[in-house]
Amino acid sequence: MASNSENIAPLKGIKVIDMTQVQSGPSCTQMLAWLGADVIKIERVGNGDPTRKELLDYPNLDSLYFLQLNCNKRSIELDVKSPAGKEILTKLLEGADMFIENLHPGAADELGFSWEEVHKINPRVIYGTIKGFNDESPFASVKAFEPVAQCAGGAASTTGWWEGPDDVPTQSGAALGDSNTGMHLLIGLLAALLQRDKTGEGCFVQQSMQDAVLNLCRIKLRDQIMLNNIHVLKHLPQYPNEKFGNTVPRAGNVEGGQVLGWCYKCKGWETDPNAFVYIVLQNEAKAFAEACQALGKPEWINDPKFNTADARQLVKDEIHKGVEEYTITKDKYDVVNILGKAGVPCGPVLSMLEIMGDKSLYQAGTLVEVDQPERGKFVTIGCPPKLSTYTPQITPAPALGENTVEVLKELGYTDAQIAQFAADHVTSK
Repeated sequence: MASNSENIAPLKGIKVIDMTQVQSGPSCTQMLAWLGADVIKIERVGNGDPTRKELLDYPNLDSLYFLQLNCNKRSIELDVKSPAGKEILTKLLEGADMFIENLHPGAADELGFSWEEVHKINPRVIYGTIKGFNDESPFASVKAFEPVAQCAGGAASTTGWWEGPDDVPTQSGAALGDSNTGMHLLIGLLAALLQRDKTGEGCFVQQSMQDAVLNLCRIKLRDQIMLNNIHVLKHLPQYPNEKFGNTVPRAGNVEGGQVLGWCYKCKGWETDPNAFVYIVLQNEAKAFAEACQALGKPEWINDPKFNTADARQLVKDEIHKGVEEYTITKDKYDVVNILGKAGVPCGPVLSMLEIMGDKSLYQAGTLVEVDQPERGKFVTIGCPPKLSTYTPQITPAPALGENTVEVLKELGYTDAQIAQFAADHVTSK
């Protein structure tokens, strides 16, 4: 939607002190930066964020892992364990709006920058923290990584195949534990900003990775309650031929609601692992009839075996076989083109290679090319929300300590003091 408003960043004037690393925290602070906040990333002297040197594609250059999560930020190397480093961080907090950390449980407290201490330094600071588990959890002191969160949040136990050798808890390819947690924290931080407008005071925003994963698994919680009540889940592929246990089983490619959704082979599936299409058969009689016509199955429209939602739950395997007889003869894009025009919800399974080649995603700003010094251009994900009055300019991620001198001068330190900090290894040389 076009607008005549100026391209004013929503978070212009907001200063964020970012003591996060790896993915969950940096995904949150990068979004804050994209929305216009001045994000100052605090990094360990000489090493920086661990992901800078993780999964390298080119030696001696920052990794794509780091670059894709730290665009639009400023970097300062700082030994926050040293007295001088603590002084510098304190000065940064005195002029900040947010302080965000995702260190291991208790680490920020040990450094002297707990919520209570930061609140004393600057009562207006909003303190954001990511931990694996809530303080009340028996796992509160446990470090959590992506798969740990997916397992503890209910995703892994309900994802994957329900029979055969592949019947094992399976984690999603999407970062449900990391970036998803960062986005949940972002929501809390933005709400806290609005609250501060009313109270004049910052608050403590904690987001656990387990909570963030569980929030995306609410339909599985629904299924567990249904299973407790009626001991069967008719919308899952196990029904009506298999008995249900007392926990929600893995359900393959089922849609998750009462409608019949499944992933079908398309032409070329023997050699292309992504020659598949996802199709949903809706419950409404008119929508089902239109799908039947498009799929070449008009005989299903008036057949009592197929023409009600309850009846279809009894013959899911037969329906899947019939639909795939149609899809397997056609290219996945042709299937989507034909069924889409008939009003059938459907979509191709796209590989990352196909996604990177989709020009429309670049036009929309969903994918962005960033020209990184030394490396050259790389592709990253752009800002997902599209605002009619603001489009962020995605800029390169900072080199380690690139803005150290700049930030120290903004705090009022002299050239001599800055040189001494470097000599004492409080900051980078």
